[in-house]
This record gives sequence, structure tokens and C-alpha cells, in this order.
Amino acid sequence: MLSKESLDQVNREIAKYPPDRKQSAVMAALRIAQEEHGWLSEPLMDYVAGLLELRPIQVYEVATFYSMYDLKPVGRHKICVCTNISCMLRGSEQVVKHLEAKLGIRLSETTADGRFTLKEVECLAACGGAPMFQIGKKYYENLTPDRIDEILKGLD
Repeated sequence: MLSKESLDQVNREIAKYPPDRKQSAVMAALRIAQEEHGWLSEPLMDYVAGLLELRPIQVYEVATFYSMYDLKPVGRHKICVCTNISCMLRGSEQVVKHLEAKLGIRLSETTADGRFTLKEVECLAACGGAPMFQIGKKYYENLTPDRIDEILKGLD
């Protein structure tokens, strides 16, 4: 289910831990699997469980707890909007409303063309730049409607 390159990455993560603690690589293994497949299907999580000698439920518990993991397909650009306290106090509600209106979707939905997914997430640790969101691995801070429009226009 994973390419040789991804398996090599998982094995490098496993090697960071004592042999009897290989399950400690679960978060990294899920990240690697998601990067290759775009999201974590149940068979893919089962596969990761097998690699780490875990029961599938142990992997599901991690994948469902953290918002960085996607359990259904997402758009080409996943917009993770922080709505935690600092962002909330600085206008994340307006950010969400603007994105929903602009994209024609609500939180947890994907545009019909598969271009955007809008996801609410907990703190992304950029409180000083609130309100903010993350697209891919890039943070965008101090958001305003005009800045959001500019960011969206700049995406492929």
C-alpha cells in the first residue's frame, strides 16, 4: 500500500525508537501514508497498524484524535482555519464566514471541483498572528477578507 520510498521513510521513523517501542512511530507513519495517498482510508490505517504491530483500533484512535489527519478525501488545497481562543478573539468567525461565502462550501466540505476543502482545526500555535489559517505546510496570518481573496487567487 505504500511505495518503497514511503516504506523507507516509515522504517527510518521506526528506527528512532527501541525495537519494543516501534508503535511510537504511529504519528509519523500516518503522516507519511497520508502524504502519499492524500487521506487515510481504513485499509491504509490497517496497513500502518500491521507495519507497527498495533491493533487497528490503536491507529484509528490516533487518526481520529488529531485534526491533521484526513479520514476522507480532501481538495487539492486544504484550508485549515484555526478557531481557537486567540483566533476567535481576533476574528476567525469572520474568516470562516468569508471563506464559506467565497468558496460556496461550509466547514468540513470540499468544493465540487475538488479544489478546496475547508477544515476547522484547533490551535496551530500562531496566536501572535491571529486570525490565521494553514494551507499545505504554509501559515497565513493576520487575515482580512482582502488578504484571503489575494491568497486564494494565488493558488493554482
